[in-house]
Amino acid sequence: MGKEVERKFLVTSAEWRDLVEAEIRIRQFYLAAATGRTVRVRISDGNSAKLTLKFGSAAKERDEYEYPIPLDEAEEMMAFAIGRVIEKTRHHVRYRGYLYEVDVFGGMLAGLVVAELETPEDVPDEMLPDWLGREVTGESRFYNASLALGGIPEIAA
Repeated sequence: MGKEVERKFLVTSAEWRDLVEAEIRIRQFYLAAATGRTVRVRISDGNSAKLTLKFGSAAKERDEYEYPIPLDEAEEMMAFAIGRVIEKTRHHVRYRGYLYEVDVFGGMLAGLVVAELETPEDVPDEMLPDWLGREVTGESRFYNASLALGGIPEIAA
């Protein structure tokens, strides 16, 4: 089991683009979602898949279990998705030794750009890059499960 401190931010400028180390095209969907728990399948670059279970209702800290699964089975499971399938391109961006995952959403969520910072410890605000905008940690409408199951935040509408 891995504990993570996860913070989410809206992205306010394109300055991060010069720092991109890698890009991953992602399709992800949820098989189950309830308060304090989700079951998600993520397909990366069309060639690998993972099943992820997350538990906990704290905004910044949750328990996470992740397992590789066969790609063909992940594709089959998409038929059981609840809500919409999320399409996004994840950019790995390193800043001051921390890895940020900047997600640029496509499809119905086009226009939404969210940066996630997952670390074992909480990073002080003064260590954060200037291209981050408002912190949306704890705002459930910006969590992937909500984006799949609910409405579209006004920032993407």
